[in-house]
Amino acid sequence: MAYTEPSAVDRLSFMQSAKNVAIVGASDNPSRASYFVATYLLSAAHFKLFFVNPKLDEILGQKVYKSLADIEEPIDIVDVFRKASDIPGVLDEAIAIKAKTFWMQLGISDQASAERGAAAGLNVVQDKCLKIEHARFAGGLNLSGFNTGVISSKRNKSI
Repeated sequence: MAYTEPSAVDRLSFMQSAKNVAIVGASDNPSRASYFVATYLLSAAHFKLFFVNPKLDEILGQKVYKSLADIEEPIDIVDVFRKASDIPGVLDEAIAIKAKTFWMQLGISDQASAERGAAAGLNVVQDKCLKIEHARFAGGLNLSGFNTGVISSKRNKSI
């Protein structure tokens, strides 16, 4: 199966159907993007979060797992905050745990891994921030004056 970039509607569907999200490369440093995204998702999203970082034991009061394989619950979205050269190895782990969606954060893309992930049956998102996409559809960005392409006078409670 060849990789094609999922549409905004597809990305919304991935988020709506997800229950468990693993953040690979999660950090306990408040100045890191993964920390900011984690705090947002903990407060604004319906996801149960699992943090993955082999060097840490706890982030935001939650247990940190050394690898995706250590998580005992099924993972719907693997949200990756690692450099592009680390993506193939993280993808291997995501395929092994039968994740549904492999999501490379803003600024991260790897076309060969995207093709391989799609061929393995995963939904693959590249170069997009899960927090920004969630806020876009939940109404959090348009309240700040951003044009999200979503026209509504109400906040979306479905994601």
